[in-house]
Amino acid sequence: IRFSDGAAYELLMGQWSRDAGAIFLDWLQPAAGLACLDVGCGSGAFSSLVVERCAPRSLLGIDPSEAQLDFARGRSLGPVATFRNGDAMQIDLADQSVHVAVAALVMHFMPDTSQGVKEMARVVRPGGFVAAYTWTLETGGFPYEAVHRSMLAAGLEVPEPPHPEAGNGDELVLLWQAAGLVDVRQREISVTRTFRNFEHYWQTATLSPRIAAVLRDLVPDQLTSVQAEARSRVSHPLVVTARANSVSGQVR
Repeated sequence: IRFSDGAAYELLMGQWSRDAGAIFLDWLQPAAGLACLDVGCGSGAFSSLVVERCAPRSLLGIDPSEAQLDFARGRSLGPVATFRNGDAMQIDLADQSVHVAVAALVMHFMPDTSQGVKEMARVVRPGGFVAAYTWTLETGGFPYEAVHRSMLAAGLEVPEPPHPEAGNGDELVLLWQAAGLVDVRQREISVTRTFRNFEHYWQTATLSPRIAAVLRDLVPDQLTSVQAEARSRVSHPLVVTARANSVSGQVR
């Protein structure tokens, strides 16, 4: 699953990421003047929030998608923020080179979640923090769950990210502890978003590569059926609640 369109990803997930990220930062409470790393920064939605709210000394966002990075750079966050191509499995930073490393809505997509957490811990200085927040996919916390459920009801197979279990709070705690992090804490985040109408919700949801990959192959009658099923699964007015789990741990 690749996110190769920064503008589309921003429409799909930008507001969700910032809304969840604001609650996450209130909980994490990072000090000002820190060197921060945003792993899997995507379109820069969370990065922009860090710059706006936390007054970091520096912020480095890494992501494997140049299209996403181009969008992030276009936010013009100033000299404090740098975005470059990078691999969460092998972060191109020296040991103990940043104060905080965060993975915002990205744990599901890491090829190896254990390696990803260990890499974040490697580049964080003693006393610094490694943290993440991730949708609770296995328990219906994804913002566009209604569309997923309607596809499953139609007998369609919905592609899963490599690690849907990474949204489980207990699983996150175990990953952080296995990476040698201490003072590990965890909490659930709940956010809501109001859409103008069902068409707005549907059009936004279909920007997801996971959803679009299935819908593009449907004949018109199938697509109409899936849309009708999704419409029956959302509230009116259309207010959607999504849930994520967050985790934080300190480097010894």
